[in-house]
Amino acid sequence: MKRLLLLPIFLFLFHSCIPLRIAPDIEDYKVSKGKKFKRGLPKRQMFIFEDHKDAYCFYNFINTKFDLKHKNVHDDVPFEVDGKTFFFSFYEVGINSKPLTEISTLFDIAYNAALVVGGFEPIFADDDEDAVINEHWYITIEVYNDTEKDCLSMDSLSREAVLKYLHALKNEYTSTYNHNEVVFKN
Repeated sequence: MKRLLLLPIFLFLFHSCIPLRIAPDIEDYKVSKGKKFKRGLPKRQMFIFEDHKDAYCFYNFINTKFDLKHKNVHDDVPFEVDGKTFFFSFYEVGINSKPLTEISTLFDIAYNAALVVGGFEPIFADDDEDAVINEHWYITIEVYNDTEKDCLSMDSLSREAVLKYLHALKNEYTSTYNHNEVVFKN
């Protein structure tokens, strides 16, 4: 009886997806070290929020809002808070959620080798590529000025004012349908 139950349990466990990496779910925004969030980002504290819009929408929004004419849009974008000039750089970062599905593929190969003479017919593995990888996009923003290298660090004097500005910028970006709407709002 135990051996009879062992086979269905074994197949169920190895047919299911085991998550290797899960993309974070950010409700509003998060402040975290860039390198901790995604390898390849700077070590500074970053303002991070999830981007549900198409690729380059944030780029177009920043370019239009600050009238940059496609020059230095990613780096050194100047803005003012409380009469002080700050600069920000942003990165559009994609993080995948990846489940472990190779075990299902191995079962398919073994099954097809044992029973089917020609061709490969997936039974356990999922054919849908979207089910395997779910890509989530995030906007990460670092802020600095002439006196502080990291204006979002905990000991920064301008942290609260800068966070308030970035939160308002994020809300403006998420509420606009088209980046050209920014011209009419200003």
